[in-house]
Amino acid sequence: MSRNATKDLLRKSFILPLRRSYHDESFGFRKPPSFVFPDYNDAQLENRHHNAALLRYVDSVRTHGHRAARIDPLDLIPRDSEVAALNPSRYGLKEGNKRYNVNGIIWTNSKVEAQRNDTEEWWTLDDITRHLREYMHSQSKTERLWFSHLLESNTMPQPVDKQLKQRIHGLLARSEVFDNFLQLKFPNLKRYALEGGESMLPALDSLFSSAAKDSVSHIIVGMPHRGRLNFLTDPQLLQYPPTALFHKIRGGAEHPADLVQLEYDGAREPLKASLLPNPSHLEAVNAVALGKTRAKQYSLLKTHPDDCQLGDKVMCVQLHGDASFSGQGVVMESLGLSNLPHFTSGGTVHLVVDNNIGYTTPASQARSSLYCSDIGKMINAPVLHVNGDHPEDVVKAMDIAFKYRQYFRKDIIVDLLVYRRWGYNGPFETILTLSDPLFLYRHNELDLPSLTSPVMYEKISARRSVPQMYEEKLIADETLTPEDINSIRTQYRSQLDAALAQVPSYTPPKASMLEAQWAGMVWPKSAGAIINPDTGVERDLLERVGRASVRVPEGFEIHPKLQRHVKNRLASLDSGKGVDWASAEALAFGTLLLEGNDVRISGQDVGRGTFSQRHAMLVDQRDERTVVPLNDMLDGEGKIELANSSLSEMAVLGFEYGASWERPTSLPIWEAQFGDFFNGAQIIIDTFVSSSETKWLKQSGIVMLLPHGLDGAGPEHSSSRLERFLQLTNDRYDGVDPVNINMHVVFPTTPAQYFHLLRRQMKRNYRKP
Repeated sequence: MSRNATKDLLRKSFILPLRRSYHDESFGFRKPPSFVFPDYNDAQLENRHHNAALLRYVDSVRTHGHRAARIDPLDLIPRDSEVAALNPSRYGLKEGNKRYNVNGIIWTNSKVEAQRNDTEEWWTLDDITRHLREYMHSQSKTERLWFSHLLESNTMPQPVDKQLKQRIHGLLARSEVFDNFLQLKFPNLKRYALEGGESMLPALDSLFSSAAKDSVSHIIVGMPHRGRLNFLTDPQLLQYPPTALFHKIRGGAEHPADLVQLEYDGAREPLKASLLPNPSHLEAVNAVALGKTRAKQYSLLKTHPDDCQLGDKVMCVQLHGDASFSGQGVVMESLGLSNLPHFTSGGTVHLVVDNNIGYTTPASQARSSLYCSDIGKMINAPVLHVNGDHPEDVVKAMDIAFKYRQYFRKDIIVDLLVYRRWGYNGPFETILTLSDPLFLYRHNELDLPSLTSPVMYEKISARRSVPQMYEEKLIADETLTPEDINSIRTQYRSQLDAALAQVPSYTPPKASMLEAQWAGMVWPKSAGAIINPDTGVERDLLERVGRASVRVPEGFEIHPKLQRHVKNRLASLDSGKGVDWASAEALAFGTLLLEGNDVRISGQDVGRGTFSQRHAMLVDQRDERTVVPLNDMLDGEGKIELANSSLSEMAVLGFEYGASWERPTSLPIWEAQFGDFFNGAQIIIDTFVSSSETKWLKQSGIVMLLPHGLDGAGPEHSSSRLERFLQLTNDRYDGVDPVNINMHVVFPTTPAQYFHLLRRQMKRNYRKP
């Protein structure tokens, strides 16, 4: 290959995607942002050719450096002591003091734009080796260049200053004091301590601080159990009142009238962080958080569709455990939604609190990949591995993660390698001395990991805690004195003692859900609840909506077989007879749009309808332009979004359910391709749809459409298993003294019933699934 041809190849910033771009650009469709990072100039290309051996070595260190890096605080992850690819002599480079021009080989300039053909910078081979890190699995050349410039130039985060060190220490020290306090005061509590993973708190604090400085106004957080109480109560993070927590631990209600709400909004000016409630299923809230994040930005799509960059003001943050991140299918389903045009929310920052053990299962039996984060490679998400023993490095990693998310608006993973000092609740030795003989039976999830992981826990038991190690470092560099440290710990312990003493006089605040965008809504069982609203619509308005729903723009060529669809709908409107199911649905949607409500329906092929029945989205047969008549021809205040989804049930239903928590003025619908396919979303149905109002005081107007029929397609395509849903309801079925049922299970037999059901979802002044 000629040198000019080589240069042309090097100048190409993108590899053409091996997938067909969909034609849909209807309402809500968001094109992913594209970027062009400055490529190599002529002098750099010439230098790369001249120093080809050095270039091969540098790329090998970038690619394989992680195999030799110490990222595990216990040093139990196998490391290659001699990685051949990291030996410079393999490339003919044998003199450590020899100097090389690194222009175009290592990015050293702090300003990308300041590239000149005459720029030269000479480094020794030893300097080059010490400087490099790995970050090269991405298929995108643009992203590789972005990372190499950030990590190899002096734009990297600068050394941590004294003030930040003190802030980091406060988070670590308070976390340890908090866990010790709970162990002492509530020894029977399932608290899922953070001990060993305290660096999670500086990580989140760093991320929140970066977001606030960059004008992000709201963060949606989804996380499992571990460290949740530490995160909630820390005065630098979510600031949940410890007295309220202790009140609940002692059996008190969080809200009056026995209403319990576990979602919490932390006031962290100018940033608001919402920690979503999560069932015991470790990885269930993922897609719910994505849906709520997207829905919070929905108004921007309506009012500023051209300049609305999703993620400007709202960011999703998800925490995971290592075993569940690599083992739970919803992780893959949710990652698969991350860059889809109707599901992207502007990029999620994932923080994996990596114990290198799942409950008591070693990593070698919990996953088939080297790292738990390798699942992120399915969407080419960058992964930053960082040792939790070094909280300052953790803070820097989160700063890099946020910079990437803001620039590319894509997901990024931070693999925080830590350990779990005790079993899930605290020191097992303490439990063995308790006098209550029923305690071990009541809390049978307690484990003694050393039974099956003796080497790991021998190392853990011999270690000082992360806060203590960091305190030694701060004393050594004279950031803090022993007296300072003792004062910080003693003061926080006194605050917790005072909070506990206030529990007997604590009065729960009122429930907060029916505020802000939920203002005007009521509780379903309240006296003001409108159970049977008027869902009828005047005939002339129905005719207007019906005609608009099949109106084709001039010059738009629909499929010839759709001419019959248009003709039949118009005929039924004229005669008032023969209105089919799809027409009734369109009439319900259109009238709701005219009344100012929004509608979003998602699932596989929902624009057309699985059975070619809906045709709410029309496609030009010549150039694949799309039109949604209810948006383009009706001119209502509301908008309908037709979100053709990936082949997912659990994540897509979870996404729509999360959106339903955010905006009661939107009708969220998930349609199964066949009714039986809800099986794949059963966890969302069990842990969210059927129980969230009772567990968390969260209303939802989600609609699940489960089409079915005995049409010969097989046993998995014939029934929506209504009996399962009936078993999930709390209705007594006796017609006497009706209860506040948790959801409606409905089998409409006429299009008119379907029309009124959809409208009832929005006309009532409360929401029910």
